Amino acid sequence: MPGLGTLINAAAIVAAGLCGCLAGSRIPPKIQETLMTANALAVLFLGIGGVMAEMLRISHGALFTEGTVMMTVSLAAGAVIGELIDLEDRFGQLGEWLKKKSGSAKDKNFVNAFVTASLTVCIGAMAVIGSIQDGMYGNHAVLVSKALMDFIIILVMSASMGKGCAFSAVPMAILQGSMTALARLIRPLMTDAAMANLSLVGSMLIFCVGVNLLWDRKIRVANLLPSLVIAAAFAFLPL
Repeated sequence: MPGLGTLINAAAIVAAGLCGCLAGSRIPPKIQETLMTANALAVLFLGIGGVMAEMLRISHGALFTEGTVMMTVSLAAGAVIGELIDLEDRFGQLGEWLKKKSGSAKDKNFVNAFVTASLTVCIGAMAVIGSIQDGMYGNHAVLVSKALMDFIIILVMSASMGKGCAFSAVPMAILQGSMTALARLIRPLMTDAAMANLSLVGSMLIFCVGVNLLWDRKIRVANLLPSLVIAAAFAFLPL
């Protein structure tokens, strides 16, 4: 059944959000703060690990990096496009709408929790690969693995940030569901080079999410999302 992987992923996020909120209400503020720091560090190193895995190479006993130009150009061009479209504001508007519809008007952290969690679970190569495999072959293995990872991340995140995290299932389901439906059109474009580029830039964006969780400095990560498309397209340039 095509789409089952995304349904499992969405259910895992919602379940984790509910469990996290129930646990969070019983956790003292001091522990919640430390829990948030621990979660931020985990997201940071998840991003760093992904970037290093794609950039670092060993040849003839020497360590070197690749993809630096692609990453720089993709992030710069993506930032310009994202700011013009203002995806961050659109994410915020969706969060505000969900906040009102869910009866969470008094939850001051709802939108921030929603946007942060949404970016964490939507960015990454697993979402693309898993959705394509789900749509073309009915293979849910990658998305089920992603669901387990997302469950742990959202469980911890919602315990400290609140129920807004559970609603990250909405944009995740829209994104992955769309890719599953269009899998046969997308698959020829997802070459090994394109996926490597997407994984590298996606990991950098995950790192940025971790920075926002850990420090007060605000990186408008949603406005960097177009860089993922540019990174994939970069693989087809005659360089």
